Amino acid sequence: MMQKLALAALFLLAFGAWPAAAQTCTLTVTSMSFGNYTGAVLNGTATGKVVCAGAWDIPLNAGTGAGATETTRYMTGPNGAELAYQVFQDAARTINWGNTTGTELTGTGNATVTFYGQIPAGQYVAPGTYTDTLSTATTNFSVTATLLKDCGVTATNMVFGNYTGAVNNATSTVTVTCTNTTPYTVGLSAGLASGATVTTRKMQNGTALLPYALYSNSGRTTNWGNSAATNWVSGTGTGTAQALTVYGRVAAALYPTPGSYSDTITVTVTY
Repeated sequence: MMQKLALAALFLLAFGAWPAAAQTCTLTVTSMSFGNYTGAVLNGTATGKVVCAGAWDIPLNAGTGAGATETTRYMTGPNGAELAYQVFQDAARTINWGNTTGTELTGTGNATVTFYGQIPAGQYVAPGTYTDTLSTATTNFSVTATLLKDCGVTATNMVFGNYTGAVNNATSTVTVTCTNTTPYTVGLSAGLASGATVTTRKMQNGTALLPYALYSNSGRTTNWGNSAATNWVSGTGTGTAQALTVYGRVAAALYPTPGSYSDTITVTVTY
């Protein structure tokens, strides 16, 4: 007769009812601790031990997170924020572990089973401790992770085009993505030219130099530097991408050697 292990809430597993004459099967499961999550893919495991003479199967339910399913589970953290994660049957983390026919783990006899968890990359919810619980009729175990403050940044190129001695303006977009509620600052370096500062930047063409400036406002009056003293830009993370415009200007009446000029600016996000 097929013996069935029933798994209920989070990472807790239990066996289903057995006929009076059948032997008893047991299942114990350790907790799953992911550790610190910083926005990159993070894996974790829990270990279960099955003691049973016959055949068994273990369904794994969705857990306790709001809106959770057997393919997308949620740990809950500060003020109800949720951190998505998944549970798989295999170390490659390709076979989902669910609670419907065909998604349950099956086996025979005494066995050690591993629950392979994974938190997908790119989640920027509020920092703090996140937990969930999976349960069955006879046992349960917790799933935990600590989400640390984190920020990511990308930037587009600033292209001035042709300069003919008249004022030349251009823009670039710096996109910052920080964990929700995380304060941050964005600084722009002086660039690569010798003698350049955050208030007197210079593009280069060999030894020839073309001065330019970077600002944080469209009126091009507030310099964008790399410290509080030189007007870095500050903000607070929302968990989604925040676009910041960098306003560039090459002043009029500059007559360096004709040619192609360039510079590289380093964007520094501090949080």
